[in-house]
This record gives sequence, C-alpha cells and structure tokens, in this order.
Amino acid sequence: MSAPKIRTKWRPTLALIVYVVLLAVMALPILIVIWFRAVEASSNRMAPAEIGALVVAFILTLGVAYVLTRTITGPIDALIARTEEIARGGKGAIQPLESYGTREIAVLSQSFLDLAGKLVDRTEYVRSFAAHVSHELKSPLTAIRGAAELLRDDDAERPMTKAQRLHFLDNIIADAVRLDALLQRLRELAQAETPVAEGRSSITDIISSLRGRFPALNISGAGDTEISVALPQEAAGIVFANLAENALQHGATLLELRISVDARTAVILVCDDGSGISEANRQRIFQPFFSTRREQGGTGMGLGIVRAMLSSHGGTIGLVKTTSAGTKFEITIPGPS
Repeated sequence: MSAPKIRTKWRPTLALIVYVVLLAVMALPILIVIWFRAVEASSNRMAPAEIGALVVAFILTLGVAYVLTRTITGPIDALIARTEEIARGGKGAIQPLESYGTREIAVLSQSFLDLAGKLVDRTEYVRSFAAHVSHELKSPLTAIRGAAELLRDDDAERPMTKAQRLHFLDNIIADAVRLDALLQRLRELAQAETPVAEGRSSITDIISSLRGRFPALNISGAGDTEISVALPQEAAGIVFANLAENALQHGATLLELRISVDARTAVILVCDDGSGISEANRQRIFQPFFSTRREQGGTGMGLGIVRAMLSSHGGTIGLVKTTSAGTKFEITIPGPS
C-alpha cells in the first residue's frame, strides 16, 4: 500500500504567518496615530517622540517574530530534515536534535524518535526473520528434492532395494512434516503480530484446555485461578500450548500455573519439572529458530510466538532463574478490569 499523498497547493510557511500577524498587530497603532493626525487640525506632523515610539515598536515586533521563528519553525525544520536523514540512513540517523525550542516540540520530537526506532527495529527484524525462514525452508526442500531425484533415477540395471526406497520415502515424509510444522508456526506468528480480536480468558478454562490437549502432563493451578486475563481464547491457547509442548519435549511430567494479581496486572508463573535450560542457552531461547531439538522436529519458533502474542496484548514473558530442576517462565498480562 502506497503512502497517501498530500494535495499539492500553495501554503504559507509558519515563519511567514508569524511575521505577517505580528506586523499586522503593530500596524494597528500606527493607523490609529495617522487617523488622529488626519482629523486633528492643530498639527499635521508627528512628534519625534511618536516616531521614536513607532520605531521601537517595529524593532520589538521584529524581535518577537525572530524569537518565535527560532523556537518554533527552526526545530520543526530540523525535525523534517532528521526525518529525511532517517529515511536515507536508517538507524544510525536516529539522533536527538540540537535544540527543541518549546516543551511541546521536545515531546513531539521524542515521540517521533521513539516511533522511528521501533520502525527501524521492525524492519531489521523482518529482514533477519526472512533470511532465517528462507534457510529453514530450504533445508527440507533440498532434502525432498534429492530423495525424489534418486527415486526417479532408479533403473532396472541397478535397482534400489525395498529398504532403500522406504528410507528415501520416510525422509520425504519427515521433511514434509517439518515443512508443515514450520508453516503452522508461521501462521501462528502472523496471528501474534497482527491480532484482530480482543477478549478474555479465564485461568480455569486455560488449565482445562491444556489437560485435554496434553494428557501426558499433570497440569495444576495455584493461587487466583478464578481470574480472567486480557487474552482471547485462541491467543491463550497458542501461548500456553507452546509452553506446555516445550515442557513435554524436555521430559516434564508436571506443569503448574501459579497465579497472583497485583493491582490490575496478573502474574503467571509457568513451572515444569523437565530437564531445564542450560546456562549457555538462557540468553538464546527467544531468538528466532533457535532450537536444541532440531533433529526431533523442533522449529525454534515456539517461544518467539509466545512473546509476540503476549506483546500484542500488552503482556510480557521472561525466564526466571531457578536453582531447582525444571523451567520457570514469568508471564505478566493485564488482569481483571
């Protein structure tokens, strides 16, 4: 979608408006003096003091106009120039202005710099994510193509054994399953990045749903389990199902949701008794496509989807350091309204 264009027409600059308005205000007493001099029969000439007063008023008017243009139009022009620099130079051009003039312009400039930083970060994230996606999709596609070509080139002189043929077919099926898992994760990520629905989910319903989807896990709740949080049911299902699946894949048999409410925020600790996360991997678990279970079909996108889904609904997730076995995540999300 192309950006909407402002209709081209002549528009006065802010500096021109400032000067014209102030000069018009100054012209009013001059016209009054001229009028009284015209109707007064005793004298037709202006006294030196009157001329001096008008000169002083004129100089003061120009001074006020200069101060206004320097404190208003100057920072606005600088902000426009900085916008063009950011469009050309990217993140390196996101720098504060030398002067802001007024508090309102300073607030406007800070909001603009914050927005520009988020947009540039988003662009870099999309670029990096696209590179990761192309790499992740290329590997199984290459494997499928290689296996299919070997099966196609099988000839009567040196035929494949049944075991070899089944081996290649199994590889094709496994890679197709991985592609399907990747595409499913991409759909979930797209839904997380662009939420279209609002709603709430009760912790009790979330726990009940998890028990039905993951019968191998002993799932329990503690604390204020009767509250509801600002997550639509589908979004809540994606968030907690990914966490439960990660726990199950790391050998967990127990999963507990500990809920507490602070003011209008709900804090949910998701704890399991699995193998946990090594110290070396703790800083990498939210990186796109990072997985320690790639050979078992892990996509490395689950936690990234969880964080994106929570962020789009005003929530956060973080890994809590624990001395015991297992993994503990802390989720904060708007709680009871």
